Amino acid sequence: MNLKFVVNDYVLIWNLLFQASISENIHRYKQKLWQSYKKEYNLTYSDYELILKDPKNFIPRDDTVYNLMMDYSGYKDLKKATEEYRVYLVKMWDKYKKQTIKELKDILRIDIKQYQVLVITPKLKCSTVTKPPVSKVNTLTLGSKHKTEVANLMHIVFEIIKRELKDFKKDYQDIVKAVAELAVLNEFATRITGKSKYLSGEESLKFLKTQIYPYWLMYLGVKKDDLVKYMKRDKIVFDVSKYTYEKQLRKVDLYTFIDFCIKNQKHILKIDELEII
Repeated sequence: MNLKFVVNDYVLIWNLLFQASISENIHRYKQKLWQSYKKEYNLTYSDYELILKDPKNFIPRDDTVYNLMMDYSGYKDLKKATEEYRVYLVKMWDKYKKQTIKELKDILRIDIKQYQVLVITPKLKCSTVTKPPVSKVNTLTLGSKHKTEVANLMHIVFEIIKRELKDFKKDYQDIVKAVAELAVLNEFATRITGKSKYLSGEESLKFLKTQIYPYWLMYLGVKKDDLVKYMKRDKIVFDVSKYTYEKQLRKVDLYTFIDFCIKNQKHILKIDELEII
């Protein structure tokens, strides 16, 4: 996986126009534009898929609203701050890139190609991921910022992995989401930080994840004799004697592991001897 961080005027302006207003001044200016240029404003809304197909070479059918937003008194400062945020993300990615690629390859065992990260102001507090044919390349529109570099890294990686899995086994999305959390928010985060993060994630998925957890350790290649050590590390306890050690799991990829969980869910989900310390 590789990430390319880009700031694009049209992407930034579109999100400023059609996401929640980030300030009272922006809100008033948007209202003024709407009242004076309703037709052009509506036409701009339908541009987004065209922009995402090729942001660098996008040419608007009508650039009236875009030009007026660029003339807005606060736009220059807003774009400058967005550029600074992009630089922050580039430095963060440079710092963690090598380890991220190595760990994700080991955990996921699937090929994730380059993603273009379209950086917008984090004041918008939103992130969306699109894939071909909507865009020419895999694209993450990123408009959110967390307190630490690691938290930002986790957010980006998790958004990408969720999108990679979005169309996989749609009838079993709870299991897909649980495995995605185990992969990124739990195991990947644990490796990056050096501390167990297995109690992190969506509260509604916690019980499901504890039920999958013994098989997840087998998938990671944890030897049977080491399972207790990992249980202590992650503060999740199960009776090893009640589980058949599925050694073939260490050789499969994430998709195949999800398939395994789905096919064996009646057995996996009926086990209730697990507990979180």
